[in-house]
Amino acid sequence: MVCSGLEVRLAECKKKEKSPRFLSGLKRREKRHSRSLSGSVPFDRNAELIETFRTQMQISETMDALTRRKLVRLASEKSFGQIDVPQITLGLLNGTTKTEFLNEKSYIQWKNRQANILEELLSSEQSVGVFLAKIRNFQEWDIKMSPSKCREVLYSIRNIASTLSSMPGNCGIQGETYYWSAGYPFNMRLYEKLLLGVFDILEDGKLIEEADEILKLIKSTWPLLGITQKLHDVLYGWVLFQQFVGTEEAMLLEYAVRKMRNIPSSEDVVQNEKEYLESLVCVNHCSGSEIRLNLVQSILWSIGLWCDNKLQDYHWHFFQKPSLFKGVLSMALAAGNQKFDVSGNMELTLNTSNEIIDSKVRMYVERSAEAACKRVTDAINAGSKVDKKHPLALLASELKSIAERQLTVYHPVLRHWCAEAGVVSASILHRFYGERLEPFLKNISCLSEDVKQVLAAAILLENYLIELHSSEQVKKGVHSPLMFDFEREIGEIARPIILDWVIAQHARILEWTGRAADLEDWEPLSHQQKQAASAVEVFRIIEETVDQFFELRLPVDITHLQALLSIIFHTLDAYLQKVVNQLVLIDINCKLLNGAVDKHNLYPPAPPLTRYKDTAFPSAKKKLVEYVVLDNAVNKKLDALTTSKLCVRMNTLQYMQKKISSLEDGIRESWSAVRVFKDQTCLDEDSHWTSNGILEMCSESVDELFVATFDCIRDSAADAIKRTCELVGARVVFWDMREPFIFNLYHGDVEGARLETILPQFDRVLNNVCALIDDTLRDIVVKSIFKASLEGYAWVLLDGGPSRAFSDFDVVMMEDDLNILKIEEYIELLAISVLDRRQQSIEKDLFVADGEGLPRSLVEEEARFAHQILSLFSLRAESVIQLLMTSSEHSSGLEAHKYGDRHLGDAHTLIRVLCHKKEREASKFLKQYYHLPPSSVYNGAAVEDSSMKSPLMADLIKRSASFRWSDKSSSSFRTLKKKIQDATSDFRQVGW
Repeated sequence: MVCSGLEVRLAECKKKEKSPRFLSGLKRREKRHSRSLSGSVPFDRNAELIETFRTQMQISETMDALTRRKLVRLASEKSFGQIDVPQITLGLLNGTTKTEFLNEKSYIQWKNRQANILEELLSSEQSVGVFLAKIRNFQEWDIKMSPSKCREVLYSIRNIASTLSSMPGNCGIQGETYYWSAGYPFNMRLYEKLLLGVFDILEDGKLIEEADEILKLIKSTWPLLGITQKLHDVLYGWVLFQQFVGTEEAMLLEYAVRKMRNIPSSEDVVQNEKEYLESLVCVNHCSGSEIRLNLVQSILWSIGLWCDNKLQDYHWHFFQKPSLFKGVLSMALAAGNQKFDVSGNMELTLNTSNEIIDSKVRMYVERSAEAACKRVTDAINAGSKVDKKHPLALLASELKSIAERQLTVYHPVLRHWCAEAGVVSASILHRFYGERLEPFLKNISCLSEDVKQVLAAAILLENYLIELHSSEQVKKGVHSPLMFDFEREIGEIARPIILDWVIAQHARILEWTGRAADLEDWEPLSHQQKQAASAVEVFRIIEETVDQFFELRLPVDITHLQALLSIIFHTLDAYLQKVVNQLVLIDINCKLLNGAVDKHNLYPPAPPLTRYKDTAFPSAKKKLVEYVVLDNAVNKKLDALTTSKLCVRMNTLQYMQKKISSLEDGIRESWSAVRVFKDQTCLDEDSHWTSNGILEMCSESVDELFVATFDCIRDSAADAIKRTCELVGARVVFWDMREPFIFNLYHGDVEGARLETILPQFDRVLNNVCALIDDTLRDIVVKSIFKASLEGYAWVLLDGGPSRAFSDFDVVMMEDDLNILKIEEYIELLAISVLDRRQQSIEKDLFVADGEGLPRSLVEEEARFAHQILSLFSLRAESVIQLLMTSSEHSSGLEAHKYGDRHLGDAHTLIRVLCHKKEREASKFLKQYYHLPPSSVYNGAAVEDSSMKSPLMADLIKRSASFRWSDKSSSSFRTLKKKIQDATSDFRQVGW
């Protein structure tokens, strides 16, 4: 630098270093920076850069001061022509003694280093060796020889060096000296050492801020060391690349790639420089043989060799740091295309064509895919033992990971240089796995656990391979036909065995469902979960089967879906049938002669027809005898089928409705994501292929399957809910409240057996229902109990038996009771306790409930029949008799409202009203025309209602609809009267 005209400031070291050299340099840099910030006069910029460079080169201040003094003295002599390295070395040795060093060891090392440099640069002259031996000999050089003798030795070496330096260069380049070629490779190693000074000594992966200025400073050494622009780019790129290899700093790799791209090709280099570069020969070793390359070729070959080694298995080398993949690939391509001719000479092509680049990248893809396949195969046996999976399933899983990483990480980079990189990688992986899968497929006979694992893993692998295969075409908007075939083969093999598997689940699920239903005790799971445990178990089994079906992850078709939905249908239908059949069994055992099977089977049969006896009835001394209508077995079943169990049944059916909807939604969603089996023979105009090869089945066909399955089950469950709800109402009124309500209400006389006497029992029963029933069912249960209560009340009025007779005064009290039944009592069903109601004096219609209950119109409509019956009791007996006699014309208009099998205008209803009217005219009419016995002649024995069974009574009722009783038809009336007398001749008294 001194000889290049740069000013070098001499500075004596005031104290010896006591800390490591690089820390001392760092401290000086920080001190210099702080002084600059404080506003002091800055150093000359060259001096600052030289000081920074000294710190980066880790040269001590003592050695720096020594070197500066020697160089300044050398520059002042001006006794030589062009400066060169041997002259600088001799100038440093001249007059240097061991006293100028910290210790003798440092001095000897320094002196030997200078001798080594001279030996390397002047090796062509044999006489130099004698002089250098003296310099290396400490005893002779530093003790025995006088300073003058030492100067003579150095002078002799200088003469030899001057003679050599005066010789012209070999290539005729401007500024070329003898030592450009003679000093190789020392000059290049020295220049590499200088270039390393731009890297921060405390952080190898970073460049210092003054890097660009330092590089300009170093450029002044080019004439001395024989560096050209091309050599600088190659050497600087080489230094950057080596630093990247050691630190894995991506920024350094990016800088190195830029430098390598700046290297001109051999065609762009002038002939003289080309000859010079060819003279810089390196010997490289590859596969046991020597390869002689020039310096540029050697560096590019070394870089290319390292990059090739990494890129030929990039799945392994860039697994942890995929961000480096693009930079290394760029460096490999920037290093050019290198190939050897038949003579062993390497041909380097920097500006390669697109075809060559494509071929090179394709080679990387092929080699890396093959290396990855081999690696996972070597590890697969040990992995399968640990994971307890079939080796082919593990292999497919590993290859899928490779394909996925290829698609997401490497392909976006590779496709810029090789558009078919995805196709190449996918084809290799497919071929590799297909060769190992083929023998396995030939031995499949059933859907074992190993088969499920392998086939599912193979299909999943192919999904990624297909996506990888068509990735570039899809990006360009071009559809790529499927190039894979083992998915179809898997589908053809799996299709029948999947169907067999689904069918095999049928018997298992039905068995578990039947067992769960048979063990059910119809108790709620908890206060929050009011459904039965068996329903939860049934849906658990179904959902488990559905999950297993879709977790197969195999190609399926609409036949498999149909089989799955068939299993679900039969399972839920079988469970519903078990729930319903337990109710039907009771109905069948309680059925009437007309074969009716409904809630009315719980109603007590109507007692025999009697007439009111004024002299005997008021005492009501007869003991109430319960009317026995069922045998002990049926009665036991009815006792077991409690209201609480019926409520749990309803909750269970409602739970099924909810779960059916969620089950259907889940299956639809899973089906939309499933991979459908591709069968070209089954394609029709309603089916088409998507871009990724998934067959979309006709949505209408699939929808029809879902409708046929789930809507049918919903309808069955809704019908079962309706029947159970009606049974709950009938059970509450005609069974739970049978004794207090049906048998005791108005027993003996109205005033002593009013409705208010049984309200506390009603409260308990209704509160129990409200606590048990699901909130979503409360309205329909309320309606059912309300209707059953009104039916029970009508039963008391019309079929209450001999113990009940009503006067006009009684009708007023009965109207009040009906309003209580309709309005006050059912407020409990709104979950308002009796205590709260009494404390707050609440009196409001439950079923209206300020808009929260049943509509008022519905409540009034349901109570209309009971009100109209009471209106008949409020009529005089003559009026009722006239209605009976004119019932064929239905002139009263009351027959418009039918209730069950009876209506207000029929003879049956009107005769029952007359039987219960506490009025002499009614009793007289019944005795005279029907010869009905008085209530007082019956004993307490329970007798079946012969009047209901007698065909003569049925004939009477039938004829009453077509006759008009008048004087002109007295003969007909007498005939009917005779039939009534015959029908009632065997009646016995009962205690009603």
